[in-house]
Amino acid sequence: MTYEEYARCDALELARLVRGGEIRAEELLELAIARATEVDPRIGSIVIELHDRARAAIARGLPDGPLRGVPFLVKDLQLQIGGTRTTGGSRFFRDAVASFDSTLIQRYERAGLVIFGRSASPELGLTTTTESALFGATRNPWNLEHIAGGSSGGSAAAVAAGITPIASASDGGGSIRIPASCCGLFGLKPTRMRVPLGPGNAEGWNGLSVSHAVTRSVRDSAALLDVSHGPDLGDPYAAPPPARPFLSEVGEPPGNLSIALMRAAPSGAEVHPECLAAIDAAARLCESLGHRVEEAMPELDYFAIGMAMVNTISTETRLKLEERAAELGRELREDDVEPVTWRIAERADSLDALTAADARHTIHRASLDMARFQQRYDVVLSPPLAKPPERLGVLGLSIDFEDYAPALAAFSPFCSFANITGVPAMSVPLHWSQGGLPVGAMFMGRFGDEATLLRLAAQLEQAQPWAGRRPPL
Repeated sequence: MTYEEYARCDALELARLVRGGEIRAEELLELAIARATEVDPRIGSIVIELHDRARAAIARGLPDGPLRGVPFLVKDLQLQIGGTRTTGGSRFFRDAVASFDSTLIQRYERAGLVIFGRSASPELGLTTTTESALFGATRNPWNLEHIAGGSSGGSAAAVAAGITPIASASDGGGSIRIPASCCGLFGLKPTRMRVPLGPGNAEGWNGLSVSHAVTRSVRDSAALLDVSHGPDLGDPYAAPPPARPFLSEVGEPPGNLSIALMRAAPSGAEVHPECLAAIDAAARLCESLGHRVEEAMPELDYFAIGMAMVNTISTETRLKLEERAAELGRELREDDVEPVTWRIAERADSLDALTAADARHTIHRASLDMARFQQRYDVVLSPPLAKPPERLGVLGLSIDFEDYAPALAAFSPFCSFANITGVPAMSVPLHWSQGGLPVGAMFMGRFGDEATLLRLAAQLEQAQPWAGRRPPL
């Protein structure tokens, strides 16, 4: 197989070729490693190489799973791979070696995926760009002066650059959909607790964060969700089980959907004309496919839920840092982390137990308010971002907090609604700016209803294919 043949295949096609004996898993791995060696010095998507581990896994014999032999990258955050480092993009965790495999890692490997590296994350996943003091900047393959998005920017850059067709990602405030939008990929954030995060975590950020992937094809995302979803031992709760496999939804007609079009940011942030053009075009495409679209906005207390999210992330970040300091047997210091990270964690000092409890209750009330709104609409369509991909250096955690906070608010005022309310959401690559940068369209579904999103995404993918678009690397 040549690299060009490899790059044209999605993960399911590669697995089919392996099962049929048309190519060996060893060959796919070496193609992925060769492509990474060629392009990654320019984009900075992979921060920890696990080549020998991947070769050893193949040599032992791979499980006969649906993704057998597919090279796979795991985001360097949250998920643990026993005997390897999980740095979370932080100097404070640079030597943190896992003693166990996360449940998701076990499920990925049972499906036959070959993990050959860890992809970049900003420090503790706290921002919408993948830039860290530990590893430097991850660059957008479509334009190396711009961000790949965050916090799963390493995975998105690698998939967009053709290193692998699929890579793991996580999303606590948009971190699957933001890099998918920035890099021209499909990015699905599943329903709250659709997939387990244990045994190291019961929830991510009090239920705001969930893990899944960025992919080139819709069917790859569905296939990965099939092998990864379902509660783990000891999970406090779980998403409603699907009626049938997610992959079986791909290609099924979605019916005539009622779609709420949300063009304005409730925060009042200005929405860039390219982002409006992207969702207006997506709305027209949906109407041409028989769906009904009308402007409407979920009736949420946007200030209250914003504060609940900020307070939750602050306390969760501080707890993680204090736990690491205890592991190291010393006090936490300001210079252990990047300046914005410290300000986020420091905020926890001003919060009491009642504030933390109120944040959780506010999140639950917002879930109910969103569910009531979605009784009238099957799907909510909005921009994932208020701007096309920013230039590097604007949203990193090493800048002054007084510059960072307004820049973040101006860039990403939409994505967090899905995290707060727990609903599934996806960014679909239907638009490229006049400057050649991808600009996604975001669709939010009802709680537990990834099926409708996958049906709609596959319909859009067929109507306006995107897999053939490749960055000029």
